[in-house]
Amino acid sequence: MAGMNDTKIEQPFIKQLEEQAYQAAAEMIQVGGMKPGQILVIGCSTSEVAGEKIGSFSSPDMAEGIFRGISRAAREQEIYLAAQCCEHLNRALILEEDAAVKYGYELVNVVPQPKAGGSFATAAYRHFQAPVAVEHIKAHAGIDIGDTLIGMHLKDVAVPVRISVKRIGEARVVCARTRAKFVGGVRAVYDEALL
Repeated sequence: MAGMNDTKIEQPFIKQLEEQAYQAAAEMIQVGGMKPGQILVIGCSTSEVAGEKIGSFSSPDMAEGIFRGISRAAREQEIYLAAQCCEHLNRALILEEDAAVKYGYELVNVVPQPKAGGSFATAAYRHFQAPVAVEHIKAHAGIDIGDTLIGMHLKDVAVPVRISVKRIGEARVVCARTRAKFVGGVRAVYDEALL
């Protein structure tokens, strides 16, 4: 299938990706001040991780390793994950059903595949206990691995978060948290805890 990576990826490299992903997610959760029950959206191009053009070199093996690392960090802090699908599914998201219910997201019917949803979303669907798909969320924070454009799934005011992990494989890592909007004018006083 065009764009699929049929090359067997070596286990040491998969383990390296898993550890990079774990460190990135653990730092993002900590530095971003995430609280249990919040949502961390992940966009991940395994093609970019492999150093190839997005959508051209999808790798289920790499996605599995990256998902394991991120999932471990999220479970440790009781954070929900949302896996962004690729553009072929209009960037729909895969998340646990209880997260979708908790936040009132409307379910849609689709099962991601490596070339119609992406390898990372496919791994999430495979490993979540009760996976569901939704079209839109407002996540509290996000990690973009390989320029997948997760901004559409963050709350309105996104703030860049700098972490020590700059790349997972060859893919750039960009992180953001969100904050409450400021309202009011020159006389307004703001709660420092919400910054």
